[in-house]
Amino acid sequence: MTKRTRRLFSVEFKLETAQLVLDQNYLVTEAAQAMNVGKSTMDK
Repeated sequence: MTKRTRRLFSVEFKLETAQLVLDQNYLVTEAAQAMNVGKSTMDK
């Protein structure tokens, strides 16, 4: 069994993804796709 490594995201990355939703009116699912992360990651 291989151990998965947890992805770490920079503060800048988090701000950019949040701005897609808040400022540019993306849906959370659209922003997740645009940033190549899962929706559950965006929910955190």
